[in-house]
Amino acid sequence: MKTSFMVVCTLLVLLLAEEHVKVDAVTCSPAQLSSCVGAITSSTPPSKLCCSKIKEQKPCLCQYLKNPNLQRLINTPNARKVASTCGTPFPKC
Repeated sequence: MKTSFMVVCTLLVLLLAEEHVKVDAVTCSPAQLSSCVGAITSSTPPSKLCCSKIKEQKPCLCQYLKNPNLQRLINTPNARKVASTCGTPFPKC
């Protein structure tokens, strides 16, 4: 179980790192959300750092959701719960 969790985390970081675009003074970098991996892949609450990164990356969320590689990981019930807990509901794209 621990090995599969590490594989998922590594995969998520690699997928997040591949996309890096600037949108309205925010540099869209899914890697910035790496502090949220634990909360997204389990039921642990998001950290303050995770929440601040989600808020910072909010203008980029639609872009991430349109990416098939990221969508599988970000468009999940846990990811939505994390965003909601952080006060940043998922956008309607």
